[in-house]
Amino acid sequence: MDVKNELAARAAKTKNQEKEQQSIATLIKVMQPEIKKALPEVMTVERFTRMAQSALSATPKLQECTPLSFLSAMMNAAQLGLEPNTPLGQAYLIPFRNKEGILECQFQIGYKGMIDLCYRNPLMQTIQAQAVYENDVFEYELGLHAKLVHKPVLHDRGDIILFYGLFKLTNGGYGFEVMSKEDIDQYAKQYSAAFDSSFSPWKSNYIGMAKKTVIKQVLKYAPLKADFCRALTSDETVKTEIAPDMTEVQGKPIWDGECKQV
Repeated sequence: MDVKNELAARAAKTKNQEKEQQSIATLIKVMQPEIKKALPEVMTVERFTRMAQSALSATPKLQECTPLSFLSAMMNAAQLGLEPNTPLGQAYLIPFRNKEGILECQFQIGYKGMIDLCYRNPLMQTIQAQAVYENDVFEYELGLHAKLVHKPVLHDRGDIILFYGLFKLTNGGYGFEVMSKEDIDQYAKQYSAAFDSSFSPWKSNYIGMAKKTVIKQVLKYAPLKADFCRALTSDETVKTEIAPDMTEVQGKPIWDGECKQV
């Protein structure tokens, strides 16, 4: 491709991106009454718009997603009180190409977002996840006298071999879950539709996503509030509707084994 054609191609791409961003901005403006009704009291439409603009700037590929799927993903994040596509790692908006070849926006809760949601439960005293490296001292036992011991070495820890998550309740109850790195990878490939996407947090924040995975497993043993369970149903979904409660909106199927990854 010569310089002239290359410049023309770049100009066309920039023009298309500006058009997509304008259509998203236009949709937000048109749907302001619906957005205002669906937003939590602590968030204004103006702040929601700034968050949307920030997400688009952080991940320009989102500008090519269908505007309604992007807006729905943003609404999911806003209603859960999580800021998407920031260094905080609370939530992610991921460009995802469906089986028709159309780019849509997938909403995904991050590790820190999961921890934040857990601490909204007044029974939760402590919840955390850790990575264990091959040179760390690590022991655990299951059964009636369960035990978990992790002593990280300070230098030359080696490669990651496993992850564990644990929680402790204010009433003294506790639980933990241990998963090998191989188990984590197998779980991610099976249940995370965007695992292979170049925009997936599994690519940019593997440890955080692995910690999120083991936290989700250990929470099976914890008492969970109904609103937290509903929040989990929004994780890793694509939606194209706006509602006062986004957890009630059915997410579209996003993976059938033939989807083309971005």
